[in-house]
Amino acid sequence: MSEEITIADVLNGYACGLFPMADSRTSPEFHWYDPPMRGQLSIPALHIPKKLLKTVRQAPYDIRINTAFADVIDGCAETAADRPETWINQGIRDLFVALHRAGFAHSVEAWDGDKLVGGLYGLAIGGAFMGESMFSRADDASKVALVHLCARLWKGGYSILDTQFTNPHLEQFGIYEVSRNEYRAILAQCLYDQPDFQLENISESALINDYLQNRTSK
Repeated sequence: MSEEITIADVLNGYACGLFPMADSRTSPEFHWYDPPMRGQLSIPALHIPKKLLKTVRQAPYDIRINTAFADVIDGCAETAADRPETWINQGIRDLFVALHRAGFAHSVEAWDGDKLVGGLYGLAIGGAFMGESMFSRADDASKVALVHLCARLWKGGYSILDTQFTNPHLEQFGIYEVSRNEYRAILAQCLYDQPDFQLENISESALINDYLQNRTSK
């Protein structure tokens, strides 16, 4: 971890609406961003395409929480044919692994037996979850993980699922934008909430079934 930036610095930055990104995976440093528009996904009304909804109900993967955080962030940092460069450098990786150990950063993982085939990670602060990145090594693995994330945020009492930017991949889930000022105002209202991410007393299957039955987008 950089000696100049601490966990407290990162949390304060996110609380002000900022987030870090590196120019590339091999960059020695990263920069803080504060875009004029922020991408958001609705937690209770996530749009789930019909094909994906069927896949989620079939439960092709074992969904686990926080069992392989470092592996998830490493998967997100990998380059691929359709993703020749990523923005997760060593500094960001080190900071988020430290944030995970401190209980602020979480991973949602899709497993096929003993193989990690997809997942996502992000930062939870108050009632907001800042989705950072996702990866997939099997059909729809990261998409299934995203639906499970929304189920967990919904049940746990979260208000915000921030994606930072919009992109074509997230359009299928009903992504929308809010202005910088609107985002900051919404964020300020939930920073001191105390939602529950772990949800230790409910199984993943019960959680996702409850969410699919009760979400406001059918």
